[in-house]
Amino acid sequence: MQWSTEFTIPESQFPISHQSKILSMGSCFAQTIGQKMIDAKMDCLVNPIGTIFHPMILGDLLDHAIFQDKLEEDGILERDGVYFYLGAHSDLYAESTEELKQKYAHQLAEVKEYLETGTHLILTLGTSWIYQTEDFGRVANCHKLPQKNFRKKLVPLDEMQLHFNHIFGNISRVYPNLKIILTVSPVRHIKDGIPENQLSKSFLRVLCSQLENRFSFVSYFPAYEVMMDELRDYRFYKKDLIHPTEEAEDYIWEKWSKSNFTTETQAKNLELQKIKLELSHRPLNPNSEGHKKFLQNLLQKLERLNEEFDFSREIIVVQEKL
Repeated sequence: MQWSTEFTIPESQFPISHQSKILSMGSCFAQTIGQKMIDAKMDCLVNPIGTIFHPMILGDLLDHAIFQDKLEEDGILERDGVYFYLGAHSDLYAESTEELKQKYAHQLAEVKEYLETGTHLILTLGTSWIYQTEDFGRVANCHKLPQKNFRKKLVPLDEMQLHFNHIFGNISRVYPNLKIILTVSPVRHIKDGIPENQLSKSFLRVLCSQLENRFSFVSYFPAYEVMMDELRDYRFYKKDLIHPTEEAEDYIWEKWSKSNFTTETQAKNLELQKIKLELSHRPLNPNSEGHKKFLQNLLQKLERLNEEFDFSREIIVVQEKL
């Protein structure tokens, strides 16, 4: 008996390898998939300005990074002696406005460096609903300010498309070798309402299709579709019924790997995963001869792999145990 509807995901025209340099930005899936690539010893910068849910905010930040725009003063706010910026997630904060400006400039410079020298940009779109203020305009995060300070809006599809035509046009001119992978986040934004969330995700999916058809360097990975169809069961959601479980994330990661990684990279990742399991091994008797032999074999593997990947920290940990 078949309990799920599986579908084939085509292999990427622009596969990722351990030689790739990747920038992953956007909603929670950008964080999840980016961290898994970091764990696989890939060069990946993940959400340097924090989790961003709306595509137009992502576009704004990319544009600001390209042109190294300064932080807008009217977007700074203070709460309990800590300063935040309406154009960024609350992960970006400081104890003074000057420090906030410096941190923002540093993060934008880091984004630009990955755009300039990177091979892949992953953008995960979370919602079509956006919050705006009269003075600042669209905001990345409300930073726990009263709801009355903001106006909530469902951004029309054509407005988002026009925005990204401009952003991707700039990227193609300045960074012609950069490949972009779009995804729609599988995380449900049910606080907006169930019908409203479906409408929002529908806009995002059509937007991705339009951009993929318009730009030859843009492709789409169906993380949302895998969650909705292949994992169509609440047992694949955490208790909040919003976020995918660890098992669901691992399942989508496997699909991602087969679709977006080279064959050699997939094989290397399996080897690295085995090493990770051995590093987390808890012996019954740490002082036994059997465990010491296990550690010596593990150390040899790490030293061999260290020629290609950075295992210096892991090597020190194993050496201390011998």
